[in-house]
Amino acid sequence: MTCYPLALPPAAPVFLAPMAGITDRPFRDLVTRFGAGLVVSEMIASHEMIRARPGTRERAELGAEVDNTAVQIVGRDAHWMAEAARMLTDHGARIIDINMGCPARKVTSGLSGSALLREPDHALRLIEAVVAAVDVPVTLKTRLGWDDDMKNAPEVVAGAERAGIAMVTVHGRTRCQFYRGQADWAAIGAVREAVTIPVIANGDIIDAATARQAIRQSGATGVMVGRAVRGRPWLLAAIRHDLFGTPAPHVPRGTALTTMVQEHYEAMIGFYGRELGVRLARKHLGWYMDDAGTVPALRRRILTAARPEEVLDLLGQALAPCGTIPGTSGAAA
Repeated sequence: MTCYPLALPPAAPVFLAPMAGITDRPFRDLVTRFGAGLVVSEMIASHEMIRARPGTRERAELGAEVDNTAVQIVGRDAHWMAEAARMLTDHGARIIDINMGCPARKVTSGLSGSALLREPDHALRLIEAVVAAVDVPVTLKTRLGWDDDMKNAPEVVAGAERAGIAMVTVHGRTRCQFYRGQADWAAIGAVREAVTIPVIANGDIIDAATARQAIRQSGATGVMVGRAVRGRPWLLAAIRHDLFGTPAPHVPRGTALTTMVQEHYEAMIGFYGRELGVRLARKHLGWYMDDAGTVPALRRRILTAARPEEVLDLLGQALAPCGTIPGTSGAAA
């Protein structure tokens, strides 16, 4: 299958961060529909993917063939990372992203993710293997360093650039901070000064104002948005509009919001099947109802319902209280 690599960074670079259990294929498709510069798949363990050989649904989940999608891989072994990257490009991946930023203990205890910041020479060999294995752009997502005594991102990313990395996203915290405290966007500036490739700022970006501030403090080319997008799939498009002048998203309200949420719910049922889809969709419905101010009794009824038909019937009532939707500036549909 012939791949047509995307230009990096894409125009108006406001990207969707990979978030385990959240940025699945139905949600990424919805965010893309509103307008996103790039979306990144949930993290994939390279060795496990090679052993399991993804089936039809798993390949659909990757969305490797979708134009604005990067597929993120994580691992410790250069051989398996390279093999995973090669398999993904065979499935149509346009961009491979290497995870060197995940702080979760189950990842770092396997000496993957942000643990690689403690072994920059090994990390460099891993990056070189992945870049050599594929003919599409390879990007990197990382943090400022392991802890306050090892903020080595500028040196690590400079080595990654020499190895062929095309773009890097830097979360403005160390691994040992996890998600505590405030992201240090100014510290990302040290990475920006160390390289010539595009640098994307990540961490605590929740709207256009914080995105603009992150770019100003870091000198970054663009931003990556994570948790703030939950329940607000139009947010990236709204930030792109405010920062880069792209068309304003049609932010759904009233009946349009109900229709969008119903379509998202049905997409999850269709993708995962009835039983699993009902369970996995509940967190998304909860976030939509947070913004809408749904009364507690109705919220509980929706989040405990086992029948999709009941949920679909109740969503109009649940989302009716919505008025001004936080974090947007686009026109209503």
